[in-house]
Amino acid sequence: MKFGVFVELSVPRPWTPGAEREVYENSIRYLKLADELGFDYAWCVEHHFLEEYSHSSAPDLFLCAVARETKRIRIGHGIVICVPQINPPVRIAERAAVLDILSGGRLDVGTGRSSTWTELAGFGVDPADTKKYWDETVRALPKMWTQEYYSHDGTAFSMPERAVLPKPIQDPHPPLWVAVTSPGTELDAADRGLGSLGLTFGGFGEQEERIATYRKRIQQCDPVGAVNEQVHTVNFMHCSEDDERGTRVGQRLAATFSYISSQLLSAREATPTPAYPSLGLLPQLRRESGAPGDEKGVPEGLTIGDPDRITRVLRRWESCGVDGVNFLMNTMERVPHEDIESSLRLFAREVMPKFRTGEPAPTGAEV
Repeated sequence: MKFGVFVELSVPRPWTPGAEREVYENSIRYLKLADELGFDYAWCVEHHFLEEYSHSSAPDLFLCAVARETKRIRIGHGIVICVPQINPPVRIAERAAVLDILSGGRLDVGTGRSSTWTELAGFGVDPADTKKYWDETVRALPKMWTQEYYSHDGTAFSMPERAVLPKPIQDPHPPLWVAVTSPGTELDAADRGLGSLGLTFGGFGEQEERIATYRKRIQQCDPVGAVNEQVHTVNFMHCSEDDERGTRVGQRLAATFSYISSQLLSAREATPTPAYPSLGLLPQLRRESGAPGDEKGVPEGLTIGDPDRITRVLRRWESCGVDGVNFLMNTMERVPHEDIESSLRLFAREVMPKFRTGEPAPTGAEV
């Protein structure tokens, strides 16, 4: 099983001078530590106009800084919003190729189409069009990366024959993923031979069934490029020697995320369309959200507590067929940076080696 760190770059009010810079710098620091400790992925989201929730409107620039501060961790550019009014497909291909070059061939590209009315309406995007825009984009990207010349005449974009430059250094191209936030999207991923980048917090039973369906479906896929048969999920993580403290801090982290996320306005709520058949993650977050400091029981599947508890939970995720787990370590600056560092170190020392069959613990984990 592989492990990553997911960064949202959330900035709570009041927005004092230097607040955003502090969040960015702290995030780079703990991603650099994650690299030293042997974590596999450093993911950063793309969002626009989402006050406090995520001030990550240029993740490629942030990840470029991360790439230059790290040596081996894979750089997860995801999700990239594949809507031409926000990111023209050619620009996605160009920027990703540069990031792959500057990271030494460590780039993974997560794709999606955004699900909030705030973002889509801010760019004048009709939510009914986003699914076809995304599909057209993910089919075009591998061709732009691998063909000497490329031309296209479609709905999302059109272009005369041109050399899309530079080319990524990974052969044949960086792995492609799809953000999965509602049931059925994992089938879209499987049909196109793309990795399933789960961004929901569902229980074991639901996830196990969806993963099994993905595995069967991808065997008959019509791939858009190189097949990436991986299933990752996202989780909250706080690891502490004291199980009670680790659980308490982790609950506060999860409650804060649910609280701020539940206030987002989904595209389906603003303008119902078959392109968004469900509200995605929002119903669950609204059920679970209270005040950010509310104490509740630990939901099934959360990786919070002491190393033994976290190991047991991860073994259960492993048995569901999950290949990797990407951890949210902070939101709204609720967890002090020194606590994030200690959590990463303890996880790398006590938990990670149990999932690295035949692999020695990285030197950094002993620090």
